[in-house]
Amino acid sequence: MDELMRQVDELYERAIFNGEYDGLPDADRALDAVEARLLLQRGRILHCRFLETRAEPADELAYFERAAELFRGTGDERGEAEALFWIGCFHQVVRDDNPTAVPFLTKAADLSRKTGDQLTLSYALRHLGIAAHMANEYDEARALLEESTALRRSVNFTPGVAANLVGLIYLAIAQNRTADAQALATEATTLATASGALKITEQIEAARSRI
Repeated sequence: MDELMRQVDELYERAIFNGEYDGLPDADRALDAVEARLLLQRGRILHCRFLETRAEPADELAYFERAAELFRGTGDERGEAEALFWIGCFHQVVRDDNPTAVPFLTKAADLSRKTGDQLTLSYALRHLGIAAHMANEYDEARALLEESTALRRSVNFTPGVAANLVGLIYLAIAQNRTADAQALATEATTLATASGALKITEQIEAARSRI
């Protein structure tokens, strides 16, 4: 973002002092890119507040939708994928509406694969797995969560791996794979403890109590 703002400053000065107005469209695109990233971050913070209060934030969805529009306008498919993921996450987590969420999550996954964004892809697959689990499509849910987990291991996203293992524990329980559930719980505890993910540790213990 600092580089984009430096670009805007330079284009502004060229226009003001040199009369070079042909660079103004580039300045607009740079500002759109900065605005998109800022809106995405604002929406993510509002999502954290939802997780704390369970009250739907008034502007969360609007921030994500505007971010997706701006990323699309600047040709940033990687950013668009991230924004689309958060739109899907909002519908799934905040509004408990998987039918609305899944198309956004699927598009986010497709764009993430195209742009090589493994982290966003891991998030999209995780939440598609959650949707499949809620629909009692256990084999599909397991495949999606396992792919997401492999991606998270590849980028050393340890707390995210532990979080995914919680979902895989519940799937193992649903499929009567008790030994798998126990092994997953052991690994998840080790990873969550090592990364200081206290919230995930609580979730692991809740899942372990169901085995």
